Amino acid sequence: MPRYSPERKAALLKKLLPPLNLSVAELARQEGISEVTLYAWRKQAKAEGAVVPGDKKLPDDWPAEAKFAVVLETAALSEIELSEYCRRKGL
Repeated sequence: MPRYSPERKAALLKKLLPPLNLSVAELARQEGISEVTLYAWRKQAKAEGAVVPGDKKLPDDWPAEAKFAVVLETAALSEIELSEYCRRKGL
């Protein structure tokens, strides 16, 4: 069973946030890590006060870097594309 450094865990969990917004299942497939492991890391990060996907925070409660990442990701989108993006991301 491989051990992951805290830096590696944080980097992987960051992929679950904007702008990538990967699902746990998708990230698990990409990285070859079990979903159970990723869910455990997410739970641990949340307990430590980190913003994690699935914690049902409203966009007003997001940290500045997450808001800025969404702004950068959507800057070049048309109104139709922006609407689709918002629906897809649950915004």
